[in-house]
Amino acid sequence: MSKLFLTKPISQLRTESESDHGLRKTLSATNLTTLGIGAVIGAGIFVLTGQAAAQYAGPAIVISFLISGMACLFAGLCYAEFASMIPISGSAYTYAYATMGEFVAWIIGWDLILEYLFAASTVAVGWSGYVVSFLKDFGIVIPAQFTAAWGSVLVEIPKVGWNLLTPELTKNLADTGIAVSNLPHQAAILNLPAMFIVATITILLLIGIRESARFNNVMVFIKVFVILLFIGIGVFFVNKANWHPFIPENTGTWGHYGWSGIFRGAAVIFFAYIGFDAVSTAAQEAKNPQKDMPVGILGSLGISTILYILVAIVLTGIVSYTFLNVADPIAVGVNAMGSGLFWLRPIIKIAAIAGLSSVILVMLMGQPRIFFSMSRDGLLPPVFSRIHSRFKTPYVSTLITGFIALILAGILPINILGELVSIGTLLAFAIVCIGVIILRVKRPDLKRTFKTPFVPLVPILGAGICFLQMFSLPWETWLRLIVWMALGFIIYFTYGIKKSKLRNQPKA
Repeated sequence: MSKLFLTKPISQLRTESESDHGLRKTLSATNLTTLGIGAVIGAGIFVLTGQAAAQYAGPAIVISFLISGMACLFAGLCYAEFASMIPISGSAYTYAYATMGEFVAWIIGWDLILEYLFAASTVAVGWSGYVVSFLKDFGIVIPAQFTAAWGSVLVEIPKVGWNLLTPELTKNLADTGIAVSNLPHQAAILNLPAMFIVATITILLLIGIRESARFNNVMVFIKVFVILLFIGIGVFFVNKANWHPFIPENTGTWGHYGWSGIFRGAAVIFFAYIGFDAVSTAAQEAKNPQKDMPVGILGSLGISTILYILVAIVLTGIVSYTFLNVADPIAVGVNAMGSGLFWLRPIIKIAAIAGLSSVILVMLMGQPRIFFSMSRDGLLPPVFSRIHSRFKTPYVSTLITGFIALILAGILPINILGELVSIGTLLAFAIVCIGVIILRVKRPDLKRTFKTPFVPLVPILGAGICFLQMFSLPWETWLRLIVWMALGFIIYFTYGIKKSKLRNQPKA
């Protein structure tokens, strides 16, 4: 049993980071920051802000963002210390291997699949919603049954269009005098636009990290500019009555409005912050990782948090939160500004499409590099660490990741995907926070170019808030996590434990 917690020596990790691993070192501090922003600014602003406000927190979704942002700040400070000390691909997986041992590293590596692979699928669903809406503005209509998850029920709302049928939507329509039973219904088959974008981004990632980073930089510039434009114009259309009550009364169900809804909303929109840690997966492709990784992690997190809060304030002020449970809430906000600003509608949608594309790119970039690290440690088959001779990318793991993400995006709804991503990421962040404390005690002598301040207070607060948000998620999400982790244990104890290079290396 003691061998389950063998730790990988820091010296060995540093040697691996400096060796010729086949990946190109092309990313600057600016590239890393835009990669982080590219991952963070996406589904959170363009999709989940409205949905979480409508279902859980109301206008108080702003408080939910503050709670999640605080947890991410604490976790980000811990990530920055690790990233500057252990500049190697693998993110939290590698950090856990160095501090808590191989078994915990496997748990976190398997758990990170929920973050990156499932996140790519989740965002692809949001991307689909905006693309369908954008094309419709130009008279191009994709059949509704090919724009949502398999088995979903769609209902056509007058002047709005097709929308997913949920209990919240039924109630909101009833409040306005519309009976859902009188509206056209349709069962969805596959979300083809979501599958298309995953396939396209996967091909781009196969070509190379430099090309992917350049594409991401352009997408980030577009979406940040348009978000600022929305905030700047939208503030003049805010109706303060939409903020009252700021914290809607609880409906009698835990997590639906009231303070429990704020915490449930914080746990769900925690997905919105996912991405800053993806910067750490590109450590071996950074030019100066010890210096640039903390800048990329904390810089992208800070910029994104400010934008999230401003958008949440403006959006819930323009439109009543009860009407924001849609695939394109920002577009709904623009519609509410009046016909005079119709010109802003396609621009917002283009920014959303660009923004969500960059998120998918970073998520699909992060997952293969975790597979790469796990494979080089022997915990996954060698095929996962194969590097393309021309493009210098982990092409096999990229293809596998892209294929699975494509299937998930086509058949699963955004709420199930989003909650799985949130619980997986919260667990990863909590382990990283705990890891900082452990390594400060076990190896205080190690050189740290960046130090987490106020240890152990900051790591304890980071882990504590992450665990609190995990407990705020529905029990069905916990059940899915347990099933997922059980599958991971089977793979580890039947393959990884036997092939581990650390476990099987010759004794000195």
